[in-house]
Amino acid sequence: MTKTAELEALFFVTGEEGLTLRELSGLLTITPSAVSQQIEKLSDNYRNNKDSALTIIETAGKYRLATKATFNDLLQHYAKTPMNQSLSKAALEVLAIIAYKQPLTRLEVDKIRGVNSSGTMTTLQAFELIEVVGKKEVIGAPNLYATTAHFLDYIGINNLIELPEINEEALMNIDEVDIFNEKELNHENQ
Repeated sequence: MTKTAELEALFFVTGEEGLTLRELSGLLTITPSAVSQQIEKLSDNYRNNKDSALTIIETAGKYRLATKATFNDLLQHYAKTPMNQSLSKAALEVLAIIAYKQPLTRLEVDKIRGVNSSGTMTTLQAFELIEVVGKKEVIGAPNLYATTAHFLDYIGINNLIELPEINEEALMNIDEVDIFNEKELNHENQ
């Protein structure tokens, strides 16, 4: 069994969680630079194998197996099937607001949306896309919410700086916010 095969096995079993360079180094008992070389070797194998749908990505400081970008249309179509939709438009709306304006309270989210967001925020917490990061120093000390590392993985970025730029007016009209490529998906399905 080669280190490359061991690396692939680790990526497979950790799934979406992924592993950091340090964790991989400890598990494979090789140096972080040797792990980097093995990651590059495995990435090259996937890149050069036209019969493989896999690639290795790094998000939020962790490496994991993913599908090649060329399969995005197929997988987006699959994700659009009714049994695979997990976030409603309201959830995506709240998530976008929090992503761009974090940290903020539920009441601040409600004010932007014009409707109560408590149920939606509970759902986002259950999906580990947002979390309580503190208390606002005002009367009542309401919770402050922000996105999680899992959120970064969910949209495929390493940090919040990579979010597309939007203006405040677009944030108020969620149909114009495109961090989830919803416009492209809706346009393709018409």
